[in-house]
Amino acid sequence: MSTSNFNTYYENIDHDFWRDLCINEGELRHYEKGEFFAEQGQTARYIGYIKSGSLKYVAYTANGLEKVVGLEFAGEFVADFPFSLYGRKSRISIVAVTPCEIYCISARETGMRMKSDEELYRIIAETNVALFDTTYNRYINLHTKSAQERYDELITRYDNIFSLFSLKDIASFLNITPTHLSRLRKS
Repeated sequence: MSTSNFNTYYENIDHDFWRDLCINEGELRHYEKGEFFAEQGQTARYIGYIKSGSLKYVAYTANGLEKVVGLEFAGEFVADFPFSLYGRKSRISIVAVTPCEIYCISARETGMRMKSDEELYRIIAETNVALFDTTYNRYINLHTKSAQERYDELITRYDNIFSLFSLKDIASFLNITPTHLSRLRKS
C-alpha cells in the first residue's frame, strides 16, 4: 500500500475518535465474502472500523447492472454515512469483497446520541464535510481527467489494489470497461 490513504476523506477526519469509538463501544462482527454490510433499500444498521478485509460500495443501474462507487480497506471506516444516522434507507449496498472483521457500532444509537453530545455532533459534521469533499473531487475527476489519469492516480494511492479487487470492480470504479482497464495496465 502507498503511504497515503486510498480514501482522501480519511486524512480530514478525527480518525482516532472514530476508531476508538468503534473498538471500545462496538462489537467485532465477521462478514464473509459477498455478505452485505449494508443493503440498498434498507436502513444501514452499523458504522464500522475495518480491522481486516475490504469492501465495495455498489449502486445499481435501472436494469440492475452493478456499478462500484467506492472502496474501503482495513484501517478505514465503513458506513452509509450520514444516511444511516438519520434512519434513511440506503441508496447503495456495501459488500464484503474479502472476509472482513469490522468493529461495529449502532448507527441508530449514534444518531440519537449526537442530538445530546455536542462533541459527537461536531465530529459528525466534520466527517460529513470530509466525505463530501472526497465525493466531489471524484465527481470532478470523472469529468476532467482521462481514464489514464484516473487509473494512474488510483495505482499511486493504492499500488496493490489488484490483489484485493477484481478487474471488473476496479474498471467499474474508474467508470471504464474491463477491456479498457486491461489496455491501461499494459501501457
